[in-house]
Amino acid sequence: MFEKKNETVAKSRPRKSRDHAQNKRRMPKNMPRNIDGSGSGNVPEVTPGKLRIIPLGGNEEVGRNMTVFEYGQDIVILDMGIMFPEEDMPGIDYIVPNISYLKGKEKNIRGVLLSHGHLDHIGAAPILLEKLGNPPIIGRDFTLALVKKRMEDYHKGSASSLKTMRINSISDKIRLGNFNISFFDVEHSIMDAVGVVLSTPQATVIHPGDWTMDHNPDSNQKLTYDYLSKLPSPRILMLESLGAIDIRKAATSEKEMFVNLERMMKEATGQVIIGTFSSQVKRIGQLIEYAESIGKKVALDGYSMKMNIEIAKELGYIKAHKDTLITVNDLHKYPKNKTVVICTGAQGEGNAVLSRIITDNHRFIKVQRDDTIIFSSSVIPGNERTVQRLKDNLYRKCDNVIHTDIMDVHISGHCNAFDIKDILKQIQPDIFLPVYANHYMLKESAKLAIEVGMSKNNIFVLDNGSVFEIEKDHAEVLKVKADTSYVMVDGLGVGDVGQVVLRDRQVLSEDGMFVITVLIDSKTKVPVGNIQITSRGFIYVKDNFDLVNETKRKVLKAIKDTTSKNTSVQRKFIEDNIREVVGQYLFQKTQRRPMVLPVIIEV
Repeated sequence: MFEKKNETVAKSRPRKSRDHAQNKRRMPKNMPRNIDGSGSGNVPEVTPGKLRIIPLGGNEEVGRNMTVFEYGQDIVILDMGIMFPEEDMPGIDYIVPNISYLKGKEKNIRGVLLSHGHLDHIGAAPILLEKLGNPPIIGRDFTLALVKKRMEDYHKGSASSLKTMRINSISDKIRLGNFNISFFDVEHSIMDAVGVVLSTPQATVIHPGDWTMDHNPDSNQKLTYDYLSKLPSPRILMLESLGAIDIRKAATSEKEMFVNLERMMKEATGQVIIGTFSSQVKRIGQLIEYAESIGKKVALDGYSMKMNIEIAKELGYIKAHKDTLITVNDLHKYPKNKTVVICTGAQGEGNAVLSRIITDNHRFIKVQRDDTIIFSSSVIPGNERTVQRLKDNLYRKCDNVIHTDIMDVHISGHCNAFDIKDILKQIQPDIFLPVYANHYMLKESAKLAIEVGMSKNNIFVLDNGSVFEIEKDHAEVLKVKADTSYVMVDGLGVGDVGQVVLRDRQVLSEDGMFVITVLIDSKTKVPVGNIQITSRGFIYVKDNFDLVNETKRKVLKAIKDTTSKNTSVQRKFIEDNIREVVGQYLFQKTQRRPMVLPVIIEV
């Protein structure tokens, strides 16, 4: 049994349930205490014969999911996701996992397992794979296709460097060094999601990735996980716990959701506009098929929406009559009550389709009072105010706005509290590691495990960077942690925007400013002394000598081209030329557009 010294898992809810008496399993009695601490420092090499697990992201946030599994000289990675910036990170595109722990260990990486194709699980692959020496990636068809597309979008031709291992069947087995990898089906809101089992001589890790349970599936064959309880002990269950605070008894089934969506599409007297996630490929495919059956045309809008559906069509996952899908610029050719628009932007993103529609900035779609607008999506945590503002504006323009608060037109791809308890009882893990959520959600998930009979000594709530180690009769969390500090991506820059620059951006907003101060001799028209470069919210000058020095050379040339010994200094003319030349150069090098402020002082 574990005796936790510094961390305690909150007590079970007072209400007792029938679940509480079940699964009184315990680890062997000679299991030592769990060593928990918030210290930092260099992480020692893994001891031979121990399995090490380190979450590099996803355990204190929603996103940036990446976990390292290490045994001897072998490393396997699960997922490489991004996290979108928080409100106090102006100008940052997204955040990727910090891989400094893996520096010097690149040759030990046997493969990267990808559970599914959402950006919080694959979004960082174009950046991290190259930095890690391009290890092979393992996934299902749709996941691999999305990674290839993202690679090409990030850097043309980079997909050719990918080494892929396709999961042909759920029964496939792969050996990666000392890791024996097998797979199992999971339900999630994107095609080709897969659960992973990592078997080692010391422990068996079960990781469903993101998951949910459909209690009334179309096939009438509910997925169950009892068979995983027969895997060799000790079994470590790493369970996504985003829905641990959702205590609704039963979620709407996918079948019930489609009945509602189809009724809305059929009864609509005007145009139907459905805002949903571009990753909901199965849902979009079914909507297209139903629209075709009732004689309506479908227009897809949004870059990621069109890209994902095109990939799904190439893979044969979506079959639509060629006359059913039309482009948005052809919508005017058909009666409005015979058209359906499926688009992105249900999170209120500034330049996304729905936002452009409500501001009358969409070239081809104009909302009328009798149109029907459906939000077939949930609200991503942090977007509540933005989505509410979007709904308010849509209500001002349209009389028929449908969302999950008034009708079941969306089901989540994530578990709820009852699902977590259900899967815990089915798998009967020896050790439980709640993952992929904010810390308070992980703690709530730990409470649920206690409710179904697990000992709190066998539950470990890890932080990002926590180093969990296990051998058959010994498990602990080391006091030191791996570095998981934010690595921010801005344009083409990865990690070059640090806290100093970010702090300035919070004041200056967006891409910051770039100040160039030059003293010019009024007689010779030659710069006097050094050119002074000051950056606020763009780059940290001391860490970017090459960029700064090249900028100074550009400034000197611009001054030479705009001055003459025989004429007076035309300050505005010089400043405008510097602004143009430097602005183009900085965008070319960084894909960012800071406010360039030349200051010419005549002496």
